[in-house]
Amino acid sequence: MTAHPRLRLGVNIDHVATIRNARGGSHPDPVRAAELAVMAGADGITAHLREDRRHISDTDIARLISLIPIPINLEMAATEEMLEIALRHKPHAACIVPERREERTTEGGLDAAGQHNHLAPFVRQLKEAGIRVSLFIEPDLKQVEAAQTLGAPVVELHTGAYCEAAQAGDISRCDQLLRRFNRAAHAAAARELEVHAGHGLSYDTVGPIARHPFIVELNIGHFIVGEAIFVGLDAAIRGMRHRMDEARREGNANA
Repeated sequence: MTAHPRLRLGVNIDHVATIRNARGGSHPDPVRAAELAVMAGADGITAHLREDRRHISDTDIARLISLIPIPINLEMAATEEMLEIALRHKPHAACIVPERREERTTEGGLDAAGQHNHLAPFVRQLKEAGIRVSLFIEPDLKQVEAAQTLGAPVVELHTGAYCEAAQAGDISRCDQLLRRFNRAAHAAAARELEVHAGHGLSYDTVGPIARHPFIVELNIGHFIVGEAIFVGLDAAIRGMRHRMDEARREGNANA
């Protein structure tokens, strides 16, 4: 297992498109947001092309891959339509996520263990196309093992439950969920999987996740876009980068 001194930040620009789509037209442009994120120090751009196209559009994906010089991470459901789009555009990475049309946002991790036979051909075809595949899973040992069995080189651990407990001020629940997260991250790293994390992270909750030595990348969107309303996108991203770096330094110092 290798500890990673620097933590990568992937900025999810979905909700810039959400604001655009609320009124129609072309403003604000998520590709412009991605360009600003590059200048602010983002290591990658994440975009979820949902089946109902509620925020990011097909044209957005094509423009992002054409115009943005840092890695594009396409979040996608395990459907034939999304697979065809990924294979046509060949983003740097594809993160397979669960998706229900009626949900506001992704509500939990993928059941990699229960959906092995369904997921296996998607993982295989994406890998064959040279796309880095990750599976968005709960921080659960069974799901980590299933991801390894499927041959996915990367797992992204869902941090949503921890963030909700933190927002509610439930310290006991937070501690329990962080212990669970840490066990899953260690188990994934021990299996030589690259470990990412994300969902619901904010300035207040990113520290304990960023301190973990085996986490390689965080993907954060909703909080950054929301904070940008008040301080601007550049400042919001740099503020998150600062908190991530401080937490990682603390983690390394205490290792």
